[in-house]
Amino acid sequence: MGRPASAEPATTLDKLVGSWSVVQLQRGHRFSTDDVVTAWRARAAVPEARRLLDLGSGIGSVGLSTLYHLPADATLVAVEAQDISVGLFRRTLTHNGLEARVTSIHSDLRAEGLLEGHQFELITGSPPYVPVGKGLISSNTQRAHARIELRGSIFDYCRTARRLLAPQGRFCFVMAASDPRTEAAPVEHGLTVVERTDVVFRGGRPAHIATLVCAREEDAAELDRVERELVIRDEAGEWTEDYHQFRREMGIEV
Repeated sequence: MGRPASAEPATTLDKLVGSWSVVQLQRGHRFSTDDVVTAWRARAAVPEARRLLDLGSGIGSVGLSTLYHLPADATLVAVEAQDISVGLFRRTLTHNGLEARVTSIHSDLRAEGLLEGHQFELITGSPPYVPVGKGLISSNTQRAHARIELRGSIFDYCRTARRLLAPQGRFCFVMAASDPRTEAAPVEHGLTVVERTDVVFRGGRPAHIATLVCAREEDAAELDRVERELVIRDEAGEWTEDYHQFRREMGIEV
């Protein structure tokens, strides 16, 4: 017999980074390499950040993976629109005892006046990057919103990040490496890319995703742009030493 329609969907509790775990649907959107790579470059960009904002936080994997590596008095504000993801995230906070350090806001990141009067030293985002009409929309609403731009695009993330970014702060996001909007969106909203990391899932193939670290345009005049690459598996399919090192740095079991 199938699961009753009224039953809660099955969840799993999985290791995220270090001693922290994450509650996620067994059959839904689950955290991925995109999330942890974003957190890796974000915490490297502002390692002493005390005020962290995660836009479109989903189940919290980007924000929490970043927060874990910041000072013990650092706090996180996480903004997410999906009911189910907010509920899972709040369960994760309770499990890890993080209610005092993390504020969960159930809202669309495009909402007018969101967090008005607040500024953050470090902002992260892992937006969906498939435009409506360019990909199949999953019947699983959580997966659909994580993949398809049903609530805005990287342009909306950049707009909100620019408004809430503190002087000398950094905004770190992940996007499709080959999408021209990856570079265009920050520029349109007064941000300058100061670091780009292309992530190659297998040697010999083009980069699949890229993480970009951005500064406010007025803060970036004297900064040189840094380009880097992370290859996850070599051409033979074996994990590279760089990938092992990345996992060690992030506190992920190797």
